[in-house]
Amino acid sequence: MHAVLHALSITGSMTWEITWALILGFALSAIVQAVVRKSTVVSLLGDDRPRTLAVAAGLGVASSSCSYAAVALARSLFRKGADFTAAMAFEIASTNLVVELGVILALLMGWQFTAAEFVGGPIMIALLAVLFRLLLRARLLRQAREQAERGLAGSMEGHAAMDMSVRGEGSFTRRLLSREGFTATSHVFVMEWAAILRDLVVGLLIAGAVAAWVPDSFWRTFFFEGHPLAAKLWGPVVGPLVAIASFVCSIGNVPLAVVLWKGGISFGGVVAFIFADLLILPILNIYRKYYGARMAVFLLGTFYLAMVIAGYVVEFAFGGLGLIPDQAAAKVPMQGVNWNYTTWLNIAFLVLAAVLLVRFWRTGGLSMVRMMGGAPDTGRDHTAHTQHGHHAGDHANLDEERQ
Repeated sequence: MHAVLHALSITGSMTWEITWALILGFALSAIVQAVVRKSTVVSLLGDDRPRTLAVAAGLGVASSSCSYAAVALARSLFRKGADFTAAMAFEIASTNLVVELGVILALLMGWQFTAAEFVGGPIMIALLAVLFRLLLRARLLRQAREQAERGLAGSMEGHAAMDMSVRGEGSFTRRLLSREGFTATSHVFVMEWAAILRDLVVGLLIAGAVAAWVPDSFWRTFFFEGHPLAAKLWGPVVGPLVAIASFVCSIGNVPLAVVLWKGGISFGGVVAFIFADLLILPILNIYRKYYGARMAVFLLGTFYLAMVIAGYVVEFAFGGLGLIPDQAAAKVPMQGVNWNYTTWLNIAFLVLAAVLLVRFWRTGGLSMVRMMGGAPDTGRDHTAHTQHGHHAGDHANLDEERQ
């Protein structure tokens, strides 16, 4: 019982440390999604030119999602005509190059890891584009499109199909500050939390258990601590494999990354581990449903290779610049609740979350939560995407009546 309580105490300390940052990240993401319409995305992703991939990455950042929703949305874009490489770039960016991930990394591990993530992400996308150009055959791509058109359900289909952006005209600020903008922001905010909550809780629990129960001596041996070159070469190779086996994706894998970093994994290994949220076993099974078994294996191989190489680039580039933090100073948060800046920030942002939650509840948001795991987008007028656009307007009208 003492061991379990110790693990839970570590989990609680980690949760308290990152609460305000998560709320901030999801609030910023919700603001962007409230005014950026998903219907404009497909037309910008028609090929795999560098400029298009850069646009895809930027749109992915703006469409911050949990890993499951990001994978579902990428399939939806592909079915509607987006280039496959551009859709994959969008998928990577929407789960690995987002504000909330950067804030959490900086808070728990240091700004260097945030910088490494935002440097390594574009490198991984560029590597994937090259690998797809060299290895992806037209026949395999055609088979993947045929499988995608079957519309088999994976996870978070309804969430990926929803577009809650404000339909009115006007500037960014005018739409955001309108009643409809407030409503849309609250809806995106709450549903992003609903999408990520399971993985976040699982990740925190796993990180707490690993920190409490796995001795540091195991990690030091496993990651070749004491052998600097071997550790640097081994970290990016094994990092994604640990992620695949952990079943934890999205932001939920950051607490475990803290434990691995403290245990001795290399800097580049941490980056590769975080990128591998798109290769965990449940998502590999979704790739199989979406694109077929052969394409799932192809994505596993190419994604893994790109992650490993990106990890190496980050490892040696940041090492050469002297930007890798001292591993000996790494600490897993264990102090619990104290009256410091974290507590005050948590109070302030929890109030913000409460305001958005009340708005969400008062404007019929609960019905949208029930739609999050619904059927995949079929591209017809009665899809979840279209229905949700109408619901958002209906909810705004109901809200006006209540006022």
